[in-house]
Amino acid sequence: MKPFLLLATRAEDAAADDEYQAYLRYCGLKPEELVRIRLESGPLPPLELSDYSGVIVGGSPYTSSDPVEEKSADQIRVETELSSLLDRIVADDFPFLGACYGVGTLGVHQGAVIDRRFGEAVGPTEITLTAEGEQDPMLSGVPHTFEAFVGHKEACSQLPEHAVLLASSEACPVHMFRIKNNLYATQFHPELDADGLITRINIYKNAGYFPPHTADELIETARQSSVTEPMRVLRNFTKRYAR
Repeated sequence: MKPFLLLATRAEDAAADDEYQAYLRYCGLKPEELVRIRLESGPLPPLELSDYSGVIVGGSPYTSSDPVEEKSADQIRVETELSSLLDRIVADDFPFLGACYGVGTLGVHQGAVIDRRFGEAVGPTEITLTAEGEQDPMLSGVPHTFEAFVGHKEACSQLPEHAVLLASSEACPVHMFRIKNNLYATQFHPELDADGLITRINIYKNAGYFPPHTADELIETARQSSVTEPMRVLRNFTKRYAR
């Protein structure tokens, strides 16, 4: 089998490694079947899409909708590299799954409006599938409503006309969408279980996602949550596109 490619941007080793392990676990892949490139640590090397079964973009501390003058040089570089790669991915309708940061990357690339109107606090939220979502193979086995972990400053407030809305929450109208046949983005984190969220709460305690003094409360809420369904998206992706 050709490996899948994970493009990551988390600078903290603990967060980056925990994310990688979560994708291995819930995608059902071995380390040699999921190649990771940490974009925050250096330029994206030349890639041949034909070498891979599909591309996954993990979550990120980067916020796409921030003014350019507030972005670091590394963020601008990463955004430019991902946009160039998406030119090829979209043209070929090559299997792509962007998790959380995928809304900011694929969404911006395809003309979606990404802003801070529909950010959600860190923790579990109820996601509801649209009629199209219930028919989409990437959501096979996922119930009409399910809990997923979220925590994002920005979101998509308007999809382009050629996008298909697959899932929403009460506070965030766009939680998953599809472009063409094989290009997907989620706002919720399909890789996050309670332990993974707790790891990120501790690491990003002072990153502006939540008041630092609420960390213990958020951790307790995570421990009491039952988030088991979003991971099906990852397994569906790898089962559908492994070649």
